[in-house]
Amino acid sequence: MKKILITGFSGFVSAHYLHYLEKNKIQCEIIGIDVNRPDFKFSNTKYLEVNFNKYDLLESENIEKTLFSFQPDYVLHLASYSSVAYSWKNPSLSFQNNIIIFLNLMEVIRKVCPLCRILSVGSSEEYGNYTQNMLPIKEEYPLNPVSPYGVARVSQEQLSKVYCNGFNIDIILTRSFNHIGPGQKDVFVISSLAKQLVKIKKGIEKENTIRTGDITIVRDFLDVRDVVDAYHKLFQHGKSGEVYNVCGGMGTSIEEILKIITGILNIDIDIEIDKELLRPNDNKVIIGSNEKLQQTTGWQRKIPLKQSLEDIIAFWDEKLIKE
Repeated sequence: MKKILITGFSGFVSAHYLHYLEKNKIQCEIIGIDVNRPDFKFSNTKYLEVNFNKYDLLESENIEKTLFSFQPDYVLHLASYSSVAYSWKNPSLSFQNNIIIFLNLMEVIRKVCPLCRILSVGSSEEYGNYTQNMLPIKEEYPLNPVSPYGVARVSQEQLSKVYCNGFNIDIILTRSFNHIGPGQKDVFVISSLAKQLVKIKKGIEKENTIRTGDITIVRDFLDVRDVVDAYHKLFQHGKSGEVYNVCGGMGTSIEEILKIITGILNIDIDIEIDKELLRPNDNKVIIGSNEKLQQTTGWQRKIPLKQSLEDIIAFWDEKLIKE
């Protein structure tokens, strides 16, 4: 039975990864670490033995105790301040936490379990802006981040390479593009829009007006269930020290997303651009190439965008009833 340590355990990616393992009958012993307790159930599983530790990854002593006793085969490093918008409001806090928690984790791994395999999750924000003729973005493209979050992710990637090449730690790196799905917090754009629109449909919001940032930006949206499939396949087949785009390979604007969701809900809306939601120097178009990921692991995208949006709508419909 393989042992997997998951940082950022209480987030929605982790929840979907647990479901993926259980659904595919992959027997694992898992320890999750997070500063917050998860709001999802993880004990009623047939194939997984899951335990949770609540502490901050800034506390190296706790990490060392956990890793020394557990000796994981795999470490899925999801813990981060993952909101680009948050990084613009709190650049210092976002950067320091993202880098220091990763550095603490790598130092402990180097000391007490140097043979485990780590998946260091990065972001498409590392690339910065590329013109249309350069799309889709490939892994060999130069990195030019334009947000504090993007800079932090590039720093994490560079540290990964230092530990991989300098200390012979087995690290696989991703640059993960925008992932969406049921359970995502409404601080992220697609989940936020879906929540607002479901409220309008249910009559919770009396006015048919939603507040958004720039709806012309184009992103490469990938369902979180396809994301965790890619992560697991990278654990199995990824090459140490290599970087892999985790993306769908197609771009969709926020405006198009709004049209699809309003079509599903059969509502008409007015759109109000909120200057508070506009980001300085935002990337206009981000579309990635997943060719390297496919060739290395055999991964294929399975969930179409409309299904993702339907499932997000269903999630908010149910959650708002309970609230």
